[in-house]
Amino acid sequence: MFFAKRPRSVYRFDLSPDEIFVDASNLPDHDEQQFDGRLERAISRHTFFGLAIFCALVFLFFLGRTFWLAVVEGDYYAERSKNNSLNFTPIFAERGNIYDRTGKELVWTDNGTSTDKRVGPNRVYLDTPGLGHILGYVSFPNPEEFKTGLYHPQELLGRDGVERSYDKYLLGERGVRIVEINAKGEQASDHIVKLPVPGKELKLSIDYKVQTKLYEYMNQLAIDRGFAGGAAVIMDVKTGELLALTGYPDYNPNILSQGEDTKMINQYFTDNRNYMLNRAVSGLYTPGSTFKLFVAIGALAEKTVNPFKEFVTNGELVVINPYDKTQQTVFKDWKDNGTVDMRRAIARSCNVYFYIIGGGLGSQPGLGIANIGKYAKLFGLDQKTGIDLLGEEEGSIPSPEWKAKNFKGEGWRLGDTYHTAIGQYGVQVTPLQLARAYAAIANGGKLLKPTVLKIKPEQAVVQSNISLDPSIWKTIHEGMRLVVTEGTTKSLDVPGVAVAAKSGSAELGVSKTKVNSWIAGYWPYENPRYAFAVVMEKGDRSNIIGSASAMRQLLEWMTIYTPEYLKSEV
Repeated sequence: MFFAKRPRSVYRFDLSPDEIFVDASNLPDHDEQQFDGRLERAISRHTFFGLAIFCALVFLFFLGRTFWLAVVEGDYYAERSKNNSLNFTPIFAERGNIYDRTGKELVWTDNGTSTDKRVGPNRVYLDTPGLGHILGYVSFPNPEEFKTGLYHPQELLGRDGVERSYDKYLLGERGVRIVEINAKGEQASDHIVKLPVPGKELKLSIDYKVQTKLYEYMNQLAIDRGFAGGAAVIMDVKTGELLALTGYPDYNPNILSQGEDTKMINQYFTDNRNYMLNRAVSGLYTPGSTFKLFVAIGALAEKTVNPFKEFVTNGELVVINPYDKTQQTVFKDWKDNGTVDMRRAIARSCNVYFYIIGGGLGSQPGLGIANIGKYAKLFGLDQKTGIDLLGEEEGSIPSPEWKAKNFKGEGWRLGDTYHTAIGQYGVQVTPLQLARAYAAIANGGKLLKPTVLKIKPEQAVVQSNISLDPSIWKTIHEGMRLVVTEGTTKSLDVPGVAVAAKSGSAELGVSKTKVNSWIAGYWPYENPRYAFAVVMEKGDRSNIIGSASAMRQLLEWMTIYTPEYLKSEV
């Protein structure tokens, strides 16, 4: 049986009338976007193979890149991911401000960009001279400090003054920011996990107006009279608060903190005038006649002499050599002071009187070097005061042991005692030590710890109580008042405040052509409130204008501008 062969056709459509009419009924809803009315055709072979090749190439590219990152550079990116995936960045706290006792802002932080190439806060200091040594300055860590790992290169550190001694108090606490870094070194996210805690504020005991004015007078005196430097301290005799603490020459904290003026900074650190030395705290000076009061106190306490006994002086003390009557040693006075008792000897600063009560002469016994040392040390002249500033020096009180150590075993001589009794030879004190000792004289024996912070009266620290017969204090106070009313320092007889004081002129070196000029004392005389000590160093011996001049100018200024400090407290 033969079958007829159906002709081959590509497309065959078997359409029924119903299908045609059904499509016709959809015409109102005809939507070409949904491919209504369009004929579908199969993808051509060329298009299929082209798309397949493209997909294969993309796959191969990603496969190759994955191989490169995972195998070839896998170790590099693994290490980079481990080290940098989470970056802990410090947020520096704002350093605390510093104020004087009146609330005047002395130091603050400018949150702008620092003046050098490192980004960070800029510490700003009141542009007034005389505040440098007490305030200090800040700077970034040096390379050696940075190597320790304790400091961040953009964190400011206190370098001197209260900036250094209260660095942690002012610094505050760092915050922490976590920055997520991807393998390409790009920042992926940023989160603060700990907010910084700002540093605390400091309120100092000083009055910046008094301090800067005192510095101004010292500065001008040094220029006019050729002094190499100087220092001054004013201390509350009841609390130990420092109303002023300054030294000449001083540095500008802004220059050191900003670090741009390299010429001036180099001068600060290399100049032989010692700009960086805080003379009030770290400078050691021969005190001269300001030391005589401690010899007088010792002589009265040990009953070596009574305050009314008179000695006839004629400008020198002659001591005959007991082993050779033809030999004698002459100890000079600064002038013929005539007949003096203790009060007059203090007022006239009679060297011969203090030679006698210190070392003895004939039938008159002397206090002796051991007891001179005992009473000097009782007033803290050989020890640090404990002030809340760093770099303080101890004083020096000579003794036979001290001489043997420093002079190759030499023995102690009577002349050494005489010279020590008038504050010469090996006696050395800081201005702060002397001011504290005079505060103890003023308040009747309370040796206080000095502080640069404003404190409450009950916070005062009494380091020791020097118990003496009230008559001893009375004698010393009356002698000091006579110094001002009719003695060596009449320049301090200022209207408006009664001052008690003791002057001193300490000879320096073998030639003795240079002297340290001292003035120390307290006010008001009736009810002591503040003690003071001022030294001007290395002045010409022939000069008659010294430290008392700077103190007089300050007191005259204070009677007008800060009279509240000159009045007795109720």
